[in-house]
Amino acid sequence: MLTMMKTQAAEALFVSDLQPWQDPTPGMIHDAIDRMIQRYGVEGCAARMASEFGEHPDLAVRRMLWVRRIMSTTGG
Repeated sequence: MLTMMKTQAAEALFVSDLQPWQDPTPGMIHDAIDRMIQRYGVEGCAARMASEFGEHPDLAVRRMLWVRRIMSTTGG
C-alpha cells in the first residue's frame, strides 16, 4: 500500500508545474502533489504522465529522473 501511495505521489509531482530550477522545498513539493491529485485525481495524474511519455519521451525521462530524485530525498 505504501509503495502504491509513493507511486501516486510521484505521478502527481510529475504532472505538476514545479520545475527543477525552482529548487522546491519539501512544503512546495507536498503542496504540488496535493493540488495535482485534487485537480486530476490519481488516475488522471497517471494518464497525463503516460501521455507525456508517449508525446515527449526524451523530456519525460528527464522529468521522471528528477521526480525520483526528489521523492527519494524528501521521503515522498
